[in-house]
Amino acid sequence: MEITDVRVFPVEDEKLKAFASIVFDKCFMVNDIKVIRGKEGLFISMPSRKKRNGEFKDIAHPLNQETRKWVETRILAEYEAARDGSGEIRPASVASPAPIEGGGERTLEQVEQAHLDDAFWGVES
Repeated sequence: MEITDVRVFPVEDEKLKAFASIVFDKCFMVNDIKVIRGKEGLFISMPSRKKRNGEFKDIAHPLNQETRKWVETRILAEYEAARDGSGEIRPASVASPAPIEGGGERTLEQVEQAHLDDAFWGVES
């Protein structure tokens, strides 16, 4: 199995730093992976849903630590590539480059919409 595509959608938020989508073997996509800034640095949070009891349950996730590290390393590398040396997000590297009305940085809502709009991108065979 290989990772054939990764898309990162950076956001400006205190802890949430980006949303990501990843494709395995050009045939299986996982959306809504989050890049989070924690006390010990960046990590990924797999897509989840809130259960009736208030707990969150992963929808998709690696089954072992080796695979988690492999996915996390690739996503974080793409996230870092979307930033310049000063730690600021480079707007040109945002995966969905549609113009922002009025210019300026994207809001969390704009990034979420871009991520949703891009969620079903075509994968070449």
